[in-house]
Amino acid sequence: MTNEKHHRKIIMFLLLLSMMSILVACGKGSSKENESGTSNTAWEKIQENGELVVATSGTLYPASYHDSESKELTGYEVEIMRELGKRLDLKIRFVEMGLDGMLTSLNSNEVDLAVNDIEITPEREEKFAFSEPYKYSFGTAIVRKSDHSGIESLEDLKGKKAAGAATSVYMQVGRDYGAEEVIYDNVTNDVYLRDVEIGRTDVILNDYYLQKLALEAFPEFEIMIHPDIKYHPNVQAIIMKKNNDELLKHVNDGLAEMHADGTISELAKTFFGGEDVSIKQDYDFE
Repeated sequence: MTNEKHHRKIIMFLLLLSMMSILVACGKGSSKENESGTSNTAWEKIQENGELVVATSGTLYPASYHDSESKELTGYEVEIMRELGKRLDLKIRFVEMGLDGMLTSLNSNEVDLAVNDIEITPEREEKFAFSEPYKYSFGTAIVRKSDHSGIESLEDLKGKKAAGAATSVYMQVGRDYGAEEVIYDNVTNDVYLRDVEIGRTDVILNDYYLQKLALEAFPEFEIMIHPDIKYHPNVQAIIMKKNNDELLKHVNDGLAEMHADGTISELAKTFFGGEDVSIKQDYDFE
């Protein structure tokens, strides 16, 4: 009888070990599934809420701005997002903020996506995910008409006051060439432009198409795009938190449809004075 009890104890012990092993294995499998399924969870949450929360500035003409008459938010990237929302059967809720706050808000899950003429860079790709591009451009410099603000090349930026956002790629170009940063949070184009005219700042380094349209909107300012400074060919896209793979797939599928049926091309021409910025061009840069 003692031996029988002993054998039963051994059998129970072995069964217990076996069950514990199974539970541990299941636990590990669940952990891996959660880790790899982060993107799926994000997409499922978006579907449950029925909306995409999108950060944008509302002050960057013609990418994201308020119509002067209706006061409604519009712009090239704003309308791309609205069309994308229709195709994904999701509402789009815009949250307006400066560029510096957008990247922070993505990481803290306050917003799902951000659009604001945001350039794809290797540094940003290490921390964030980007959609397929919808804009191709290059950098130029707004200076005073009277004397080009004393700038004839990028090397002349040293000691000059460059206006912009701290985390923009163009401000980094200014830093690289020794410019003095003058940081703005989320102001409208007329503030940037007027400050160059009156000498509070010397130069605005930014996207060619944005600068061209900004000058057309404010012809009263004695400023211009420098005729000889062209640099930094670049592409812009929707930015989101890294590893949101399923969200990225749906966004890219929607953009692919919009490229194929000409929707993005038409929006580009509408907001960029007939120029199709969605097509990659061959530029001649030194």
